Amino acid sequence: MFGSKKLSEETKYRYDPSEKVPAVKSSICTGERVAGFFYLRTRKFQDVMLIRKEKELEQFCRDCGVSKEDLKKIV
Repeated sequence: MFGSKKLSEETKYRYDPSEKVPAVKSSICTGERVAGFFYLRTRKFQDVMLIRKEKELEQFCRDCGVSKEDLKKIV
């Protein structure tokens, strides 16, 4: 839209590492995975995208500028 800036292709999601970290949350029952951000102070999770395939997880990692090993895992 008007006045919106395009983020660089390297890091689509900007975040402050002292406030939140990229994470993947998995359901114990269904195995469904959701990528998002975990807020360190409030201990809440913000959903960003549903992960159905490994390619989607790789895309989220690229958008955040982290590797798969650096993602926090929440069950």
